[in-house]
Amino acid sequence: MYRLTDYGYNLPQELIAQTPAERRDGSRLLCLDRVTGKTAHRFFSDLPGLLDPSDLLVVNDTEVIPARMYGRKPSGGRVEILILDYGSRRNGDGGAREVTCDCMIRASKRPRPGTRILFDRGLTAEVLGSRDAVHTLRFSSPEPFESMLYQLGRMPLPPYIHRNGDKADGAAAPDSTAQEDRTRYQTVYAAQKGAVAAPTAGLHFTPALLDRIRERGIAVANVTLHVGYGTFVPVRVDDIREHRMHHEWFSIPEATAEAVSQARTEGRRIVAVGTTSVRTLEYAADADGRIAPGSGSCDLFIYPGYRFRTVDALITNFHLPESTLIMLVSAFADRKNVLAAYREAVARRYRFFSYGDAMLIT
Repeated sequence: MYRLTDYGYNLPQELIAQTPAERRDGSRLLCLDRVTGKTAHRFFSDLPGLLDPSDLLVVNDTEVIPARMYGRKPSGGRVEILILDYGSRRNGDGGAREVTCDCMIRASKRPRPGTRILFDRGLTAEVLGSRDAVHTLRFSSPEPFESMLYQLGRMPLPPYIHRNGDKADGAAAPDSTAQEDRTRYQTVYAAQKGAVAAPTAGLHFTPALLDRIRERGIAVANVTLHVGYGTFVPVRVDDIREHRMHHEWFSIPEATAEAVSQARTEGRRIVAVGTTSVRTLEYAADADGRIAPGSGSCDLFIYPGYRFRTVDALITNFHLPESTLIMLVSAFADRKNVLAAYREAVARRYRFFSYGDAMLIT
């Protein structure tokens, strides 16, 4: 269970969802009993009736920023930038005009320290230094940088979602789905700016569905984990125990810590929405599954053999083969059960990955 190849499965390319479902809660929902391996097939809109009134639902309220930007060198060469850590660098209301961030850069040549990058509307950046594939850039803006970011940036869709405006040389032109992505590659409860990838299990919720959940007596609490590019970094070691996770900034409000600890004391289920919520809760949990409020940097890698201390049920999307996310789900629900459920989902033509369908694992 520690070999990378233990987490592979066959997925037809046409099952990788390129656009979201017409309705957020219209996605399909595969229900998996993690003890017996039994499955059932429902719709996400059925979720309120599948939860217990005593449950505590924990969501990740991070907001995806338009972190992909396109600029040029003074020589005219095109440059693509992906901002990695704005969430942890952001201060106050985002009014700063000079901001330093770690970024990934795609250009014809590796930029050296001192290289200037020019954007529209007078925004510029200087490369301060580089380590491995990450470059530190200092942005200088004639108006608040965050405002510029939202005017010029594009949503950092995963590499398996293709848009007409994407070009191999880093140039991009607006396409007909760009505005839809701004809305749909974002949860309806997003509140804390900083993620470069969506907590995709949360994409299926609507305000009306959340109202129905609360009407059932189910409490909803939030954590924040700014999903980083590490979500898409492939595991490159044969023994998964040698893999190292990227750090991601998290925050747990006092009210959430109290709600989780009270639920543990009362023996009520904690239902995590997404693997990011799982990692945040488990990273902060003590031996009894209670958590304290606070913020920090999370690099928890969960794979089979991990003993869960807080989370009792999980809502999640279908994940890439051999990814850290399918390893986490396999730790929670048994690898054989998970892979069997994935094979069933393929056979039933479920839609996979970020814009795809979901699972409820209990």
